[in-house]
Amino acid sequence: MGRSINLEGKVALITGASSGLGKRFAQVLSQAGAKVVLASRRTERLKELRAEIEASGGAAHVVSLDVTDYQSIKSAVAHAETEAGTIDILVNNSGVSTTQKLSEVTPADFEYVFDTNTRGAFFVAQEVAKRMIMRGSSTQKPSYRIINIASMAGLRVLPQIGLYSMSKAAVVHMTKAMALEWGKHGINVNAICPGYIDTEINHHHWSTDQGQKLVAMLPRHRVGKPEDLDGLLLLLAADESQFINGSVIVADDGFGLA
Repeated sequence: MGRSINLEGKVALITGASSGLGKRFAQVLSQAGAKVVLASRRTERLKELRAEIEASGGAAHVVSLDVTDYQSIKSAVAHAETEAGTIDILVNNSGVSTTQKLSEVTPADFEYVFDTNTRGAFFVAQEVAKRMIMRGSSTQKPSYRIINIASMAGLRVLPQIGLYSMSKAAVVHMTKAMALEWGKHGINVNAICPGYIDTEINHHHWSTDQGQKLVAMLPRHRVGKPEDLDGLLLLLAADESQFINGSVIVADDGFGLA
């Protein structure tokens, strides 16, 4: 007898949902029955995604969120819970990168990457977790999920994106610290570390000479697709993952083994 993940009755907040992996994550969680809250700065694109989800029979809400702005985080989370109900699942996905040598990194570059990837991710998770913890005290068996989107680059330093690697390495350690502190409140915190994934942001790169050289270096000479993360995302979001806490799971097609 088959078994599928059922997220009906759950509310999921997805940051960075206007494109790429965030958009796919929102679609997948909605298809599994969750009510999704789409968050990013590009609200027009979020409204387009909301329309797609609703046309497929799902429920979606849009909130404006700038993860580099602490007040924006607090307002967005409050708005999300007002619109959709209390948050059960957070997919902490917002992220940016630069391509340069470390010797060329400026203070502005550092702030740009760390303010979104590390500081922003931390305070989004903190704001959601505070509310989960408050509810947990009055809930017999709370079952909350925070899924931080880190990167294979947070475990293996890669040339030209050292700054990005540093920021995602912090997210890896942040995940473990959160899991240790918040686990007793019924909050499972885990991280996904994707490898190279073909999205609208980097799609053009794979047809360039540099991109083709990179693909040739990969163990199976292929780049992943957003849907390659579907199963892992659903597992970590589901009640069935209650014994998975503080895990950092790599999905890179074996690149980190080379």
